[in-house]
Amino acid sequence: MQVHETPEEAVEALQGCRGVFIHGGGATPQALVRGMVAQAELFEGLEILHLHTEGPAAYAKPQYADNFRVMNLFVGHNVRSSVDYDHVDYVPVFLSEVPRLLRDGHRVADACLIHVSPPDQHGYCSLGVSVDVVLAALEVAQVVIAQINPQMPRVHGDGFIHVSRIHHAVHVDEPLPEARFGGASQEELEVGRHVANIVDDGSTLQAGIGAIPDAVLRALTGHRHLGVHTEMWSDGMLDLLDCGAVDNSRKKIHPGKTISAFLLGTRRLYDFVHDNPSVQNLDVTYVNRPDVISRNPKVVAINSAVAIDLTGQVCADSVGHRMVSGVGGQMDFLRGAAISPGGKPIIAVTSRSKKGFPKIVNTLSPGSGVVTTRAHVHWVATEYGIVNLFGRSLRERARLLISLAHPEDREGLEKAWRETHGG
Repeated sequence: MQVHETPEEAVEALQGCRGVFIHGGGATPQALVRGMVAQAELFEGLEILHLHTEGPAAYAKPQYADNFRVMNLFVGHNVRSSVDYDHVDYVPVFLSEVPRLLRDGHRVADACLIHVSPPDQHGYCSLGVSVDVVLAALEVAQVVIAQINPQMPRVHGDGFIHVSRIHHAVHVDEPLPEARFGGASQEELEVGRHVANIVDDGSTLQAGIGAIPDAVLRALTGHRHLGVHTEMWSDGMLDLLDCGAVDNSRKKIHPGKTISAFLLGTRRLYDFVHDNPSVQNLDVTYVNRPDVISRNPKVVAINSAVAIDLTGQVCADSVGHRMVSGVGGQMDFLRGAAISPGGKPIIAVTSRSKKGFPKIVNTLSPGSGVVTTRAHVHWVATEYGIVNLFGRSLRERARLLISLAHPEDREGLEKAWRETHGG
């Protein structure tokens, strides 16, 4: 391993590479990213691959169009306004299949920028808060450049890499990106209450990050013997661990362990997971496999949506033609929950967006991506209640979904349904 004085020196090793994968989420190697942008003139058409990253994504700016081509595997907030489907594009793919995409060479990543903890006495660094798909990137990369940071927690599981696998490195000492959410609205708290009402003690939880997942988790503090097998988790789940609602005692696989592919939250979360044997970050191909998810009992998968049409189709990755996120693991967990004994796949949304746009609609707007099909949708919740669409006809679904819409939208939805479907 060659240790460099500056990130700018370390990233010079990217010259001649076709594609570089960037470690994402709370593990975004921001010093290396800054160094790569500072050395942009060294590169021509270097393809950048990543899931959502934290911090500035200056490489996505138009002035770097000749230097970098950005292929988002999930569109994060820092690149949304830059997506032009030319210099900055999006690859639709299930999160669980991204490792295969890399391992089989469907996208070339002959270099990898990672963010790790210092090596232990045996020479092993930890990938810390984000394992997800980066293991596959490390397998295929010919050039591995690491940002070594004492503030990166050592997280148990699959995310250990020996220093012999790292070709170039730079030492930094800087805080990890943190994600904080303010208080939930009254509507979001009501959604959380409705969802919590159908969660049984002993359930295994999947919940992401955001106001509604946090509202659901806040409403579960009185539950007992909950487990966690989730794509990611944050401080809301940590609160359930602290109060004893989550003890992972009823899980059939990894009992006693909180299982995920990555973490994103505050320093409190990062301190909790540091060298904590009850927490494991594993390869997302395993974590997100529906047959693995379903081996736990009573899996409750809580996911959100941009819009839901009256037949149950769920758009979760775009607003019309504009990409705002990605396919992610929603389908994997909804399906896994559906085939879990006593499982409950749930789509939870407020009836209207913060800008006042309805989320229950007659027909999805042109360009909207159907992330979850109508056949995969079971439970749907808004602040007006929760319904189960499984086994319901299209007309029955429409009536149930209209009952969840904002009262001011219901008459228009009834009329639109009659006009488009008759009856």
